Amino acid sequence: MPDRELRKEIQLDATPEQVWEAIATGPGIGTWFVPHEVEERLGGTMSADFGSGNEATGRVTAWEPARRFAYGAMAPPGEGTPDYAHEFLIEGRDGGATVLRFVQSGFLDGAEWDDEYGSFDAGWGLFLLNLQQYFAHFAGLPVANVVTMAWAEGRASTLWPVIHTALGLDGPPAVGDTITLRPNGIVPITGVVDVVTDEFLGVRSERGLHRIGAEGESGCGVSAYHYVYGNPAPDVEALTGAWQSWLEWTVPLRTG
Repeated sequence: MPDRELRKEIQLDATPEQVWEAIATGPGIGTWFVPHEVEERLGGTMSADFGSGNEATGRVTAWEPARRFAYGAMAPPGEGTPDYAHEFLIEGRDGGATVLRFVQSGFLDGAEWDDEYGSFDAGWGLFLLNLQQYFAHFAGLPVANVVTMAWAEGRASTLWPVIHTALGLDGPPAVGDTITLRPNGIVPITGVVDVVTDEFLGVRSERGLHRIGAEGESGCGVSAYHYVYGNPAPDVEALTGAWQSWLEWTVPLRTG
């Protein structure tokens, strides 16, 4: 059967050139996704840091400035393993806006892959929202990335109440609420809730975007991603260590 594809489309308050900088360069990708290094040419290598030693590498397969950027795996994967490829298409619109279309292909068919497809669908939905928020509120500012993750015992649906309590919340907030996150050992964060889904809680503060995640109903990935824009930059190493410790203190870690 043919591979499934994941497709997303967003409109951005930015020029095609600005969008290209954000999706096809290492510093640009870090403003909305995770830290990247990109060799800026067709055939160039790229790497991504997802935190806690989780890294991915790839190769640039399309390089058409302000029009098309794509990348795939460094080498063909083994039998029965997805061969993911990613493509970004940029289209300028009147008035200075830009439409960005994203396609991820290479998913395998079968019910056993449905959870993986759903995880990518939710993840790209969040990251592309980050890109919209970046252009709307923080365009042109440098970013400091705090990226942490861990694997927890249990299911996301049962872990979320634990996470809310550890953040100093009485329960799940609503989009548009102004709240203060009070994680133990970390300076409180006050901002407007801009994401509430089964997988993510997101807050936009005066300085940045703050995303807490819990994904999976059979072995749960928990994460805390923070994008702090402008200067002075925070002590990334110290803040990363504090959030990683908070994750590991908050949820029961999976062993084995």
